[in-house]
Amino acid sequence: MTADIPCHAVRSVFISDIHLGTRGCNAAALLDFLRSVQCDNLYLVGDIVDFWALRRTFYWPQEHNNVLRTLLGKAKHGTRVVYVPGNHDEDLREFGGFGFGNLEILKDCIHETAQGERLLVLHGDEFDSVVKCSPWLAALGSRAYDFSLDMNLYFNKVRRAFGYEYWSLAGYLKHKVKNAVNYISSFEQAVAREARRRGADGVVCGHIHRAEISRIDGVLYCNDGDWVESCTALVEDRNGRLAIWDWSRMQGRVGQAATPSAVELAA
Repeated sequence: MTADIPCHAVRSVFISDIHLGTRGCNAAALLDFLRSVQCDNLYLVGDIVDFWALRRTFYWPQEHNNVLRTLLGKAKHGTRVVYVPGNHDEDLREFGGFGFGNLEILKDCIHETAQGERLLVLHGDEFDSVVKCSPWLAALGSRAYDFSLDMNLYFNKVRRAFGYEYWSLAGYLKHKVKNAVNYISSFEQAVAREARRRGADGVVCGHIHRAEISRIDGVLYCNDGDWVESCTALVEDRNGRLAIWDWSRMQGRVGQAATPSAVELAA
C-alpha cells in the first residue's frame, strides 16, 4: 500500500483460509491488508496455518512469520482476536477454550453485530461430507488443489508475457464444473441450517474459498473467502453493515483510497 492510502477503522474483520506454510499463500497481500485496517474484533476463521502441507514439505518464508507477528501484535495492542481452527489447523482444536490475553481459541462462537444480529462463526469443515467421512479423499483433494495452484503459476507467467490478466484454473474448476457448483450449494445450505438450529440470525464461515454474502431461507450466510487466490475478507463497519472486501481489487486503484466498491457493499 502506498502512504497516501488511509488506514481503515472498522468494527470487525473476518478472515480465513490463509494457508500459511504453503507456496499458494498470498502473505504479502494479507500483510498489506492487516497493516491498513484497525478493528475491535478480528476473527481467524480456520485454516490459518496449513499443518497438512507442512507435514508433507516444510515451507516457511519470512513473510509467513511476519503475518503471525502482525496478528499477535494486534492482540497485544487491544484488538480482540478469536481463532476458530479449521481442518488444516485442527491440531489447535485441543486448545479450544484457552485464552492468551486478547487472543482466544474457540471451536466456534457467536458474534453480535452493532445492529444486534447474532452470527454463528465457524470454519465449516464439519459440514463437508468429504472431510467428515473420507479424510483420505479430503487429503487427496487438497493435494490436487495445491497442484492446480502450482500449474497456475507457470500458466500465468505465459499469459502475462502475452499481456493477458491472471486466470485461475482452480477457480474455474470449482465454480464452473457442475458437481463443484452442486457441492458449494449443498455446503451453504447445511451451514445455514446449523445457524438456524442454534437460534442465530446468520453464519460466518470459510473452508470453500468462495466469498459471498447472501440470504438462505431467511438466514444471513457470509463466507469470507481466502488469501490464496481471491484475497478477500468479511468486514463489519461501525454501523454493523457487512461487506466483502476484495483486497486485490482495492490495491489496484492507483492514487485512490482503498474503499469497498458499490458492488461489494451491495452484497
